Amino acid sequence: MADGGEQEELLSPSPVSPAKRLCSWPSPQAHHPRGSPGAAGGGAGGVGSSCLVLGARPHLQPESLLDCAAKTVAEKWAYERVEERFERIPEPVQRRIVYWSFPRNEREICMYSSFQYRGGPGASAAGGAAGASPAEEGPPPPPGAAAPAGSAPGGVAAGASTGLGAGAGAAGCGGEGLPFRRGIRLLDSGSVENVLQVGFHLSGTVTELATASEPAVTYKVAISFDRCKITSVTCGCGNKDIFYCAHVVALSLYRIRKPDQVKLRLPISETLFQMNRDQLQKFIQYLITAHHTEVLPTAQKLADEILSSNSEINQVNGAPDPTAGASIDDENCWHLDEEQVKEQVKLFLSQGGYCGSGKQLSSMFAKVREMLRMRDSNGARMLTLITEQFMADPRLTLWRQQGTNMTDKCRQLWDELGALWVCIILNPHCKLEEKSCWLQQLQKWSDLDVCPLEDGNYGHELPNITNALPQNAIHSPDSLSRPRRTVFTRAIEGRELHWQDSHLQRIISSDVYTAPACQRESERLLFNSQGQPLWLEHVPTACARVDALRSHGYPKEALRLTVAIINTLRLQQQRQLEIYKHQKKELLQRGTTTITNLEGWVGHPLDPIGCLFLTLTEACRLNDDGYLEMSDMNESRPPVYQHVPVAAGSPNSSESYLSLALEVALMGLGQQRVMPEGLYAQDKVCRNEEQLLSQLQELQLDDELVQTLQKQCILLLEGDTLRLRTILEAIQKHIHSSSLIFKLAQDAFKIATPTDSSTDSTLLNVALELGLQVMRMTLSTLNWRRREMVRWLVTCATEVGVRALVSILQSWYTLFTPTEATSIVAATAVSHTTILRLSLDYPQREELASCARTLALQCAMKDPQSCALSALTLCEKDHIAFEAAYQIAIDAAAGGMTHSQLFTIARYMELRGYPLRAFKLASLAMSHLNLAYNQDTHPAINDVLWACALSHSLGKNELAALIPLVVKSVHCATVLSDILRRCTVTAPGLAGIPGRRSSGKLMSTDKAPLRQLLDATINAYINTTHSRLTHISPRHYGEFIEFLSKARETFLLPQDGHLQFAQFIDNLKQIYKGKKKLMLLVRERFG
Repeated sequence: MADGGEQEELLSPSPVSPAKRLCSWPSPQAHHPRGSPGAAGGGAGGVGSSCLVLGARPHLQPESLLDCAAKTVAEKWAYERVEERFERIPEPVQRRIVYWSFPRNEREICMYSSFQYRGGPGASAAGGAAGASPAEEGPPPPPGAAAPAGSAPGGVAAGASTGLGAGAGAAGCGGEGLPFRRGIRLLDSGSVENVLQVGFHLSGTVTELATASEPAVTYKVAISFDRCKITSVTCGCGNKDIFYCAHVVALSLYRIRKPDQVKLRLPISETLFQMNRDQLQKFIQYLITAHHTEVLPTAQKLADEILSSNSEINQVNGAPDPTAGASIDDENCWHLDEEQVKEQVKLFLSQGGYCGSGKQLSSMFAKVREMLRMRDSNGARMLTLITEQFMADPRLTLWRQQGTNMTDKCRQLWDELGALWVCIILNPHCKLEEKSCWLQQLQKWSDLDVCPLEDGNYGHELPNITNALPQNAIHSPDSLSRPRRTVFTRAIEGRELHWQDSHLQRIISSDVYTAPACQRESERLLFNSQGQPLWLEHVPTACARVDALRSHGYPKEALRLTVAIINTLRLQQQRQLEIYKHQKKELLQRGTTTITNLEGWVGHPLDPIGCLFLTLTEACRLNDDGYLEMSDMNESRPPVYQHVPVAAGSPNSSESYLSLALEVALMGLGQQRVMPEGLYAQDKVCRNEEQLLSQLQELQLDDELVQTLQKQCILLLEGDTLRLRTILEAIQKHIHSSSLIFKLAQDAFKIATPTDSSTDSTLLNVALELGLQVMRMTLSTLNWRRREMVRWLVTCATEVGVRALVSILQSWYTLFTPTEATSIVAATAVSHTTILRLSLDYPQREELASCARTLALQCAMKDPQSCALSALTLCEKDHIAFEAAYQIAIDAAAGGMTHSQLFTIARYMELRGYPLRAFKLASLAMSHLNLAYNQDTHPAINDVLWACALSHSLGKNELAALIPLVVKSVHCATVLSDILRRCTVTAPGLAGIPGRRSSGKLMSTDKAPLRQLLDATINAYINTTHSRLTHISPRHYGEFIEFLSKARETFLLPQDGHLQFAQFIDNLKQIYKGKKKLMLLVRERFG
């Protein structure tokens, strides 16, 4: 396995040749390693003149010994090693080696041309995968040992062509737009032509069919390969992406599916060797003639160098051959464009990791896991490239300088990155030098100041991956003395882990490993009472081993270790329950609880419970064709599971992997543990819990799963409900995230108030207390869910009863803001709906109403601007309280209340039948208003018109009192003229106030109080006219003329108004005589 590979630029081959190694030749008298001309078939025409005809053989016909040997050699040996090993290689042998050197598994082509390959490892574990699985190869070797001989990438037996077909071949590739699916369409439509294999080089043309908007385009495609891996690709389409384009896919699938239609030639150096001098000269001249515009300068340069005895080219024995395969020293890995990987990751990170970019990065992580599962060395290589870009993210420095935490989306991506490196380090078949190289790089990243901590600001609080927590461990008060833990720390700590333990090897290598009949003292702890093996290791670390086995293509071994871990968890659960039974009475008296797990499994950075659950459910997942077809349509479909019995050797034959998955999920969810410190860590716990719950909802409960559920419920509920108060106190003391406590309160409320049974009052009170805690925590801090929280608390208090409502009304100042208390809490508490819901009698209704009025007055005193109107509304039915609320509003009017707030209260008073009080408030509001000459669309205009109408209806005295305020506050001519017109239409004093009589006479504009309003209106028109003429443009001339027409209507109201208007027009003509066109329009309209 190699980490690297050739770094060749796509579409830009070297001027000489993209050859990987030099092919030399001996003197004519020596035996040529590739065979003499006679052995090669005699003459140039005999070399590879036939097509491939051995790709398909009759059904069940045994393979020839030549093919069996050629397959193995083609997969494991570089062709140069074959040449060095054997002095002479017959041409038929060369042909078969070259033939079998091309990749044989379409799944690998799909993996390198799609993000969405879904060939899950669980399929092979459940016996549903096509072809042999890596799991069939036996237990993994210890680190440093060679991988098993049969570990062909993709888990397909050497030489077996999968032949996935057009439908199933794209099973892993969802969506018609993916390169793999598009490549299949191109292949099926006959777009692949001129396919030629020369040695280890495949070429051909692929034609994109014409569409309504684009003509047909033909692209030249070239593929180099070695040892069943594609090592470089070139396509004329100029594809710049991480994965292969559809044209490379089409050509590759053509070679896999139709090998008998591909012309095969031996490496070009073999053909050249068989030519004499004349043939060579003819060959070269024809080649140059065919491509003289492209290769002539290069050809002349090479000719000059060859003719020069001292040139560098003459110092090397042999010449490069791009078709002769790889050198022994070349790294054997699939082609991966490193620059494109870096660019893509950099682009996604620059978009903040949100929405689509976050999904793309998650898809890249999934692709790394897929490569690891296929035993592809590019998995670690791609993860290294991704990590380099993550570490180069400029936001890391910015967050560190500003002292802010990274976003949750980025935090989740970093968590996944760290977990993947743990899998890499725990690779059961990696070489020691590779592991050492990775550890050095991880340590280098971890030492950087910008490297994110494992758990935000609390990363140093978590234990070492290789140390199990002691049962009596407590938090160290000196947390600052602990070493700094980054996201890579757990992977670095993995250097201490190995696979050589004999007990571990027996667990993962056999389904029938049980306790020996005669156990030594040291072996008794390794098995349970039924003789099943246990694995006594720190639980998250043990589960990290499972994840490593599963990720590296050992699903059966992962299942065996998972079963051993679950047996260990069962034993621990029983022991913890026994400890609690012995100490229950004492603990309840002290109000404390026993916490034997200081490190929670749910929300842990290594996600141990999720790993075990996924490993078990993958073994039970049905892989039917319908599911594969659904993935092509990008439609999600819930997984379908079946019961797969636990492998032979289990004393409980009724157990299945699916029931174990349910059991371990319930164990994790029910684990009693200390809540981690830090908001992100606590959010992560809740997020993982929700994820587990959603996965459990996908399971269809049958009798076997119900029995498992009942068994776990009995164990988890063994501690009676008296512990609920202790748990509540622990939550209030140790959880510092208001959102988490609110989520707990909502869940408790939901469980306590089922729709089909009676209410659990104890749990309902717990929900209320948690809700009160949330209110106190968020009272002085900003929280976008605050309004939702307040409404939920009132609902919860209503369910508890009238005493709870009275309590929150009386203690509102510790829970709510004045606005929340009046507009939401008190209003809901005295609503008709609440009275009916609680079936309150008269004394209870009065008590609630009295508390609400008291609250309203207190809130109005504290925040009159926001609460005065609500206080008046709540105090309507009590005269004394209403008067007090009104006085509070009056007193506050001179202070900080705005005109809009006062107008709103004034309208309310008029609506309630208090017109004089409404007038007083409206007058106060007018004193706070200032309406400029150009604010003819101001929202307060309607309030001004309403106030004037109110004073006019009350009588002449009220109108006389308001007009000076209007004149002082309103400078907009059109508004003043509207008020003047309304006041002259009807007689004042029509409101019907008791004790007042209306004169029934219309008011004159020549007398007070309207004379003052008339003069102010005329002055406003004059001032507005001059202001508008200062910066008027020709397109506004018509609008200005209409404005003067309205002004004339106001000017003509007094007896001498026509003289005033004429004088006004003459002044305009004199002052603005430079605006000739405008003055002409004025003269035409007004003379």
